[in-house]
Amino acid sequence: MNSTRVLLADDQPDVRSGFRLVLDSQPDITVVGEATDGTTALAMARSLRPDVVLTDIRMPGIDGLELTRLLTEAGLRVVVVTTFDLDEYVDAALRNGACGFLLKRSGPALLVEGVRAAMAGDALISPQVTVRLLRALATADRPSVPNPLTHRETEIVRLVAQGFTNAQIGAELFISAGTVKTHVANIQAKLGLNNRVGMATWAWRAGLAG
Repeated sequence: MNSTRVLLADDQPDVRSGFRLVLDSQPDITVVGEATDGTTALAMARSLRPDVVLTDIRMPGIDGLELTRLLTEAGLRVVVVTTFDLDEYVDAALRNGACGFLLKRSGPALLVEGVRAAMAGDALISPQVTVRLLRALATADRPSVPNPLTHRETEIVRLVAQGFTNAQIGAELFISAGTVKTHVANIQAKLGLNNRVGMATWAWRAGLAG
């Protein structure tokens, strides 16, 4: 089994040590580097090309939100792991392409799940954040442009926003998971989005997730 290579970016040594202990204990995950600030994390990510980067938000140098934007633009998967669940942080992280937003207090199991979800092309958000986030998105400003999606694509986006996997969407719509995956890729390209979290966010803002 190929091991998922993870880079940690956090300015607190005890946090990095804890994360390394949890992740290295998994047979399919290996921590390949640690960075104490955003600038170092950016350089290490460009050099090591890890599969997933776990980053805090408040760090010296480049903060985690800007780091997320730069790394996702370079094609890397980023999961934000932070103490701060402020709405503006969640929103900025997702806008910048993060494929997960986890709270440090959520525990080791969710940390492992977050890495695996990122590798699977899915996304994970801490349960403590999810309900508040979706309620906020439901009442946020709606896009002024018409929905550019087909009826089938709109159905799929709605189910993605409700947390359905590709297999579950396929079962719901009586199509194969492979067909769903193709639709998801087309939707992301059409909307200019990086991942399923971005799709869910767009759906809630567009009033399509209910």
